[in-house]
Amino acid sequence: MTLLATLIPACASKQVANIQTVPHVDLPKFMGDWYVIAAIPTAIETESYNAIENYSLKDDGTIATTFTFNKGSLNGPKKRYEPHGFVVKNSGNATWGMQFIWPIKAEYLIAYLDENYTQTVIARNARDYVWIMARSPKISEDDYKKLTTLVKSLGYDTSKLRDVPHHQ
Repeated sequence: MTLLATLIPACASKQVANIQTVPHVDLPKFMGDWYVIAAIPTAIETESYNAIENYSLKDDGTIATTFTFNKGSLNGPKKRYEPHGFVVKNSGNATWGMQFIWPIKAEYLIAYLDENYTQTVIARNARDYVWIMARSPKISEDDYKKLTTLVKSLGYDTSKLRDVPHHQ
Protein backbone atom coordinates (compact mmCIF):
# COMPACT_ATOMS: atom_id res chain seq x y z
CA MET A 1 0.00 0.00 0.00
CA THR A 2 2.89 2.38 0.72
CA LEU A 3 4.27 1.94 -2.80
CA LEU A 4 0.85 2.72 -4.31
CA ALA A 5 0.49 5.82 -2.13
CA THR A 6 3.89 7.00 -3.39
CA LEU A 7 3.17 6.34 -7.07
CA ILE A 8 -0.24 7.99 -7.32
CA PRO A 9 0.98 11.55 -6.55
CA ALA A 10 4.00 11.03 -8.81
CA CYS A 11 1.70 10.18 -11.74
CA ALA A 12 -0.67 13.10 -11.18
CA SER A 13 -0.37 15.87 -13.72
CA LYS A 14 0.89 19.23 -12.58
CA GLN A 15 -1.90 21.81 -12.52
CA VAL A 16 -0.96 25.03 -14.28
CA ALA A 17 -3.03 28.19 -14.00
CA ASN A 18 -4.86 29.39 -17.09
CA ILE A 19 -3.10 32.08 -19.07
CA GLN A 20 -4.46 35.55 -18.44
CA THR A 21 -5.39 37.45 -21.57
CA VAL A 22 -5.21 41.19 -22.03
CA PRO A 23 -8.36 42.87 -20.66
CA HIS A 24 -9.58 44.23 -24.01
CA VAL A 25 -8.67 44.13 -27.69
CA ASP A 26 -9.89 46.80 -30.12
CA LEU A 27 -10.57 44.40 -32.98
CA PRO A 28 -10.39 46.91 -35.87
CA LYS A 29 -7.04 48.12 -34.52
CA PHE A 30 -5.75 44.52 -34.22
CA MET A 31 -6.60 43.69 -37.83
CA GLY A 32 -3.93 43.67 -40.55
CA ASP A 33 -0.51 42.07 -40.98
CA TRP A 34 1.44 40.54 -38.10
CA TYR A 35 4.94 39.15 -38.77
CA VAL A 36 5.76 36.00 -36.80
CA ILE A 37 9.04 36.85 -35.05
CA ALA A 38 9.35 33.61 -33.08
CA ALA A 39 7.14 30.65 -32.25
CA ILE A 40 6.87 27.29 -30.68
CA PRO A 41 5.46 26.15 -34.01
CA THR A 42 2.68 23.85 -35.07
CA ALA A 43 3.58 21.02 -37.46
CA ILE A 44 2.86 23.14 -40.55
CA GLU A 45 5.19 25.95 -39.38
CA THR A 46 8.37 24.11 -38.44
CA GLU A 47 10.12 25.23 -41.63
CA SER A 48 8.44 28.62 -42.07
CA TYR A 49 10.22 31.71 -43.34
CA ASN A 50 8.66 35.13 -43.99
CA ALA A 51 5.64 34.06 -41.92
CA ILE A 52 2.84 36.61 -41.85
CA GLU A 53 -0.56 36.30 -40.20
CA ASN A 54 -3.22 38.67 -41.60
CA TYR A 55 -6.54 39.33 -39.91
CA SER A 56 -9.61 40.95 -41.43
CA LEU A 57 -12.83 41.59 -39.51
CA LYS A 58 -15.87 40.32 -41.39
CA ASP A 59 -19.36 41.82 -41.22
CA ASP A 60 -20.61 38.85 -39.17
CA GLY A 61 -17.98 39.48 -36.46
CA THR A 62 -15.75 36.56 -37.43
CA ILE A 63 -12.16 37.06 -38.46
CA ALA A 64 -10.86 36.06 -41.88
CA THR A 65 -7.30 34.90 -41.37
CA THR A 66 -4.61 34.35 -43.96
CA PHE A 67 -1.35 32.73 -42.87
CA THR A 68 1.40 32.82 -45.51
CA PHE A 69 5.03 31.73 -45.43
CA ASN A 70 7.83 30.30 -47.52
CA LYS A 71 8.57 26.67 -46.70
CA GLY A 72 12.16 25.61 -46.05
CA SER A 73 13.96 28.84 -46.94
CA LEU A 74 13.50 32.56 -47.54
CA ASN A 75 12.78 31.78 -51.20
CA GLY A 76 11.08 28.41 -50.70
CA PRO A 77 7.64 27.51 -52.03
CA LYS A 78 4.87 29.80 -50.83
CA LYS A 79 2.31 28.23 -48.49
CA ARG A 80 -1.08 29.73 -47.62
CA TYR A 81 -3.67 28.73 -45.02
CA GLU A 82 -6.99 30.44 -44.37
CA PRO A 83 -8.42 29.52 -40.97
CA HIS A 84 -11.37 31.44 -39.53
CA GLY A 85 -11.27 33.19 -36.17
CA PHE A 86 -14.21 33.38 -33.81
CA VAL A 87 -14.15 35.81 -30.89
CA VAL A 88 -15.34 34.26 -27.63
CA LYS A 89 -18.17 36.32 -26.11
CA ASN A 90 -17.40 38.25 -22.91
CA SER A 91 -13.64 37.80 -23.36
CA GLY A 92 -12.85 41.44 -24.12
CA ASN A 93 -12.11 40.19 -27.66
CA ALA A 94 -8.91 38.59 -26.31
CA THR A 95 -9.93 34.93 -26.58
CA TRP A 96 -10.62 33.42 -29.97
CA GLY A 97 -11.29 30.05 -31.47
CA MET A 98 -9.22 29.50 -34.62
CA GLN A 99 -10.76 26.97 -36.99
CA PHE A 100 -8.61 25.23 -39.60
CA ILE A 101 -10.94 22.22 -39.96
CA TRP A 102 -14.62 22.13 -39.08
CA PRO A 103 -15.75 21.64 -36.32
CA ILE A 104 -12.50 21.97 -34.36
CA LYS A 105 -11.62 25.40 -32.99
CA ALA A 106 -8.12 25.81 -31.56
CA GLU A 107 -7.66 28.10 -28.58
CA TYR A 108 -6.09 31.48 -29.39
CA LEU A 109 -5.31 33.72 -26.40
CA ILE A 110 -4.01 37.27 -26.77
CA ALA A 111 -1.74 37.14 -23.72
CA TYR A 112 0.15 40.35 -24.47
CA LEU A 113 -0.53 43.37 -26.66
CA ASP A 114 1.41 46.60 -26.41
CA GLU A 115 -0.58 49.83 -26.22
CA ASN A 116 0.30 50.81 -29.80
CA TYR A 117 -0.78 47.44 -31.22
CA THR A 118 2.70 46.80 -32.65
CA GLN A 119 3.69 43.66 -30.70
CA THR A 120 1.66 40.74 -29.41
CA VAL A 121 2.01 37.28 -27.87
CA ILE A 122 -0.55 34.63 -28.76
CA ALA A 123 -0.66 31.72 -26.33
CA ARG A 124 -2.59 28.58 -25.42
CA ASN A 125 -3.40 27.13 -22.01
CA ALA A 126 -1.91 23.81 -23.13
CA ARG A 127 1.48 25.58 -23.43
CA ASP A 128 2.10 23.64 -26.65
CA TYR A 129 2.28 26.53 -29.12
CA VAL A 130 3.03 30.24 -28.80
CA TRP A 131 3.65 33.08 -31.24
CA ILE A 132 5.54 36.34 -30.78
CA MET A 133 4.38 38.70 -33.52
CA ALA A 134 4.99 42.29 -34.55
CA ARG A 135 3.85 44.75 -37.20
CA SER A 136 7.36 44.74 -38.69
CA PRO A 137 9.58 41.78 -39.62
CA LYS A 138 12.23 42.71 -37.04
CA ILE A 139 12.11 43.94 -33.44
CA SER A 140 14.86 45.23 -31.17
CA GLU A 141 16.92 42.81 -29.07
CA ASP A 142 15.49 44.45 -25.92
CA ASP A 143 11.92 43.88 -27.10
CA TYR A 144 12.75 40.30 -28.13
CA LYS A 145 14.23 39.59 -24.70
CA LYS A 146 11.21 41.18 -22.96
CA LEU A 147 8.76 39.10 -24.99
CA THR A 148 10.65 35.81 -24.59
CA THR A 149 10.87 36.47 -20.85
CA LEU A 150 7.10 36.99 -20.84
CA VAL A 151 6.61 33.72 -22.74
CA LYS A 152 8.74 31.93 -20.14
CA SER A 153 6.69 33.51 -17.31
CA LEU A 154 3.54 32.08 -18.94
CA GLY A 155 4.94 28.59 -18.36
CA TYR A 156 6.48 27.81 -21.75
CA ASP A 157 9.78 26.05 -22.37
CA THR A 158 11.52 28.85 -24.31
CA SER A 159 14.23 26.47 -25.53
CA LYS A 160 11.56 25.30 -28.01
CA LEU A 161 11.15 28.80 -29.49
CA ARG A 162 12.13 29.04 -33.14
CA ASP A 163 13.14 32.42 -34.57
CA VAL A 164 11.35 32.95 -37.89
CA PRO A 165 13.64 34.52 -40.51
CA HIS A 166 12.23 37.28 -42.75
CA HIS A 167 13.48 39.12 -45.82
CA GLN A 168 14.86 42.44 -44.61
